[in-house]
Amino acid sequence: MTPIQVLDRWIAAFNAADPDALADLYHPDAINHQVVREPVAGRDAIRAMFAAEFAAAEMVCIAENKFTDGAWAILEWRDPKGLRGCGFFHVVEGRILFQRGYWDRLSAEMLYPPSSD
Repeated sequence: MTPIQVLDRWIAAFNAADPDALADLYHPDAINHQVVREPVAGRDAIRAMFAAEFAAAEMVCIAENKFTDGAWAILEWRDPKGLRGCGFFHVVEGRILFQRGYWDRLSAEMLYPPSSD
């Protein structure tokens, strides 16, 4: 798969809240680094991260712009509540080896307050 094909599948799996389909897109030794958090290393840990996030909030990724630069796919996104961000996906042999995401944590916490359960 090309980087943009991987990105399109990532968006579809994210919007389906499917941590297993998302994890399948990552290299076994991948790193997902959302800059407001510590990096998450390994496909299993990335799957667990997505499962926890989907359990905590209903999230939607609306792609505003998608770009490629060699082995990189770049995504500018928003969600229905107005949160915005961007992500960079380094794709090697059809799998995400490294992902870095930028979004505002304070805005996210205001839009998606932590559960009091």
